[in-house]
Amino acid sequence: MGLWAEIGIHISSVLGRKFIFSEPQTVQGGCINTSHVVRDGVQKFFVKTNRSSLADMFAAEADGLLELAKAGVVRVPQPVCWGAALGVTYLVLEHIEFTEHSDGASAAFGSQLAQLHQVHASRFGWHRNSTIGATPQRNSREESWAVFWREHRLGYQLQLAIGNGHHGALIAKLEQVIEGIPTLLASHQPQPALLHGDLWGGNFAVGIDGRPVVFDPAVYYGDRETDLAMTELFGGFGPRFYSAYASAYPLTAGYEVRRTLYNLYHVLNHVNLFGGGYARQAERMAGELLSELH
Repeated sequence: MGLWAEIGIHISSVLGRKFIFSEPQTVQGGCINTSHVVRDGVQKFFVKTNRSSLADMFAAEADGLLELAKAGVVRVPQPVCWGAALGVTYLVLEHIEFTEHSDGASAAFGSQLAQLHQVHASRFGWHRNSTIGATPQRNSREESWAVFWREHRLGYQLQLAIGNGHHGALIAKLEQVIEGIPTLLASHQPQPALLHGDLWGGNFAVGIDGRPVVFDPAVYYGDRETDLAMTELFGGFGPRFYSAYASAYPLTAGYEVRRTLYNLYHVLNHVNLFGGGYARQAERMAGELLSELH
């Protein structure tokens, strides 16, 4: 039995009816994964595949989508099933048709994200680890946000960078920034908010019904400002989004410095995944943070 026959059987078991589809259509999307659409005469689904060693990545993504859906605020594609067969891991999702972005949808998403960030947990982290891109993301629970960010975000990325052969000024500056995290966050006491965790423009879309949709999450509970910071790192969110968010849930003083601290995590992740100019960007950001400490 082939891979797609196995996936079809799994989908059928969830639907409670036979799901017999023609040749899968390969489509864009999914970033590090291969993406497909499968359909019969009734329904169609979005399927991501990768090597079987990454099965836990898809399981964490499915859990993250369920966590976001449980909040009942922002629309996400519903996970249908996930598993591994014949050396391949797969994740089957609800297929959502997208349309062009609009100012109205951007504003609606700003308000919805503010509501999502008011879903709180008792501690920072999550019940399981996940991934950020192809990088493991540790979500060990902590009482202290400064400890969480130091140990499980920047500190972890620093160790990866050293293991990948980075050295010199970049590493020295990063070590100083990490040592200074308690000072940089001393006056900031966020609540553990439900986060998308990987909120760049490519993970936000608008359904044909006009409703905002987010996908490909790296869920955990942390400072809500980390989601906001990432929306500014790679663009894709207009002024209506930010004004709607601020109206519903204003940011506190010092965000501009914390934005750099939080986005350094994502830039470091790109250093570890892709290298190149991201190392120079990370060193520059670390320098900006060090100027705040001196």
